[in-house]
Amino acid sequence: MPTYHVENFGCRATQADGAALERQFETRGLARASAAQADLVVINSCTVTNSADQDARAAIRRVQRQNPLAKIIVTGCYAQRAPHEIAALPGVACVIGNSHKHQLVELVLSNIVPLTNSFPVGNSQRNCELDPDNPVRTDGNRRTFLPLSTLTENRELRTENCLEARLFVSDIFAHTELLAAPVFELASQSANRGSPNGDAAGSHQSDRTRPNLKVQDGCDNRCSFCVIPSVRGHSRSLPLPQIVREVNTLVTAGYREVVISGINLGRWGRDLVWGGPDLSDSPRPPRAAPNDGAQRFEDLLRIILSETKLEKLRISSVEPMDWTRDLIALIASSPRIAKHAHVPLQSGSDAVLRRMHRKYRPWHYREKIEKIRAAMPAAAIGADVMAGFPGETDAEFDATRSLIEDLPFTYLHVFTYSARPGTPAAALPDQVPVHIARERNKILRDLAAEKKLAFMRSFIGKSVEAITLNIARSSPGGEFTEALTDNYQKLYLKGRHEPNRWITSHIKEVEDGVLVGSGPSTIPKENLRLSDQICAGSSGSGSRTGASGFSGGFGGSLIGGGEGSAGARRP
Repeated sequence: MPTYHVENFGCRATQADGAALERQFETRGLARASAAQADLVVINSCTVTNSADQDARAAIRRVQRQNPLAKIIVTGCYAQRAPHEIAALPGVACVIGNSHKHQLVELVLSNIVPLTNSFPVGNSQRNCELDPDNPVRTDGNRRTFLPLSTLTENRELRTENCLEARLFVSDIFAHTELLAAPVFELASQSANRGSPNGDAAGSHQSDRTRPNLKVQDGCDNRCSFCVIPSVRGHSRSLPLPQIVREVNTLVTAGYREVVISGINLGRWGRDLVWGGPDLSDSPRPPRAAPNDGAQRFEDLLRIILSETKLEKLRISSVEPMDWTRDLIALIASSPRIAKHAHVPLQSGSDAVLRRMHRKYRPWHYREKIEKIRAAMPAAAIGADVMAGFPGETDAEFDATRSLIEDLPFTYLHVFTYSARPGTPAAALPDQVPVHIARERNKILRDLAAEKKLAFMRSFIGKSVEAITLNIARSSPGGEFTEALTDNYQKLYLKGRHEPNRWITSHIKEVEDGVLVGSGPSTIPKENLRLSDQICAGSSGSGSRTGASGFSGGFGGSLIGGGEGSAGARRP
């Protein structure tokens, strides 16, 4: 049986794309294998920083060295941005941009690995083979995406190192597809994180925890430092009925929490209209916002609460301008929504924000954070911050540091600016020397560490809610099970405990940046459920005063740091 391996780099959106590709490969009868053994190896790349590009190239070289007979297919954001550059690398058989990532499996099986009559594809033989000059499947069904003849196939770049490489890339802004499949945190991934050979081949369903579902892709913002819109296209939303089906499937499979994420998550639904084909089967929830016919992110949350029995819903990064009064009130009032706000800041300087083409000012941002903290006193509040943006003066950096000091952040993701080809910021004058940018990065990370430690220590002597993970740790003091609190702090529990269970734990101490708690007691499901009355509206702004809340996609133990633009999406 032919085998495949998908290796993902970058944000949760990329991982969600990879999960969808894995689902398609398996539907067509391929088996999962390690990168060192698979017949097909897909490198699903990121390009948000120069380091991300380097990681992808290193992975290609490693796969060719370890598995020289493998067909290496490169897709993702780096493939969309620089296909010729990737095609020139030894061992690359095919480069497929984000513009046609949704066709990747069919393209590969039809063009890179020709099928035989004995090789099953789905439930029939060769039923999805494509004719490059005909926008109709050979099984007679018309495709809903662009025909292959519109793909940009490079026929000129045929160097000694890429005689066989084929390129399939076209205009990303003509792309309307959205790949979506749940991404699972695996115990084996956590144990092997950082190891190039660590993969989940053959892992059992019981090893999976914390599914993450991408519900939005693309971005219509034009931040001057960010390459994401040019490689992921316009903002587009997963239809509501499909989201509800995916969440209900996960609940039926036994998962107690789901994280929803996106490239610009707060813009979900702006491209959908109530009563349209994507919403014909969806009840319309009441809302506090004006009735303009379009969907809003708050509508999505209410429908998930009312149409599923999900115990805990977590949201990832939401831009400052999308933290409406209605959204804050809804999250604060619902025990089924985690109390964690990740609100990208980038800079506390008005002048820098203007050069970044950000759509808010520092005083707007301050107001949003203060409202979130007032509504949710125990919530985790985090931000992305960039150090060393072009032209950043000492005074402008001090404005950022001062704003961070004043606001109740519990963690930060700090990035050193990384110039991306083709972005307006890359052409700005007065590029900040790297050594200065890194010094500023360290100052902000040290400040974030102080705030994080103070936040964690505030829970000593208190009881918190947490979900257990299938990860055990050994120490001189014995064996511990890792868990995540409802406001997304890492927690160690004494002994081994069954994964995927909501528990309460009494916090004894903070050790090496981790909460250490006593033996757990299980939380009844009804305590995590929200009544239909609360689901229907959210005019109040009250919140529980305990340690509640958390949003998926961001490690509460993370301070952030490293190279790269804060445009990096970590949903």
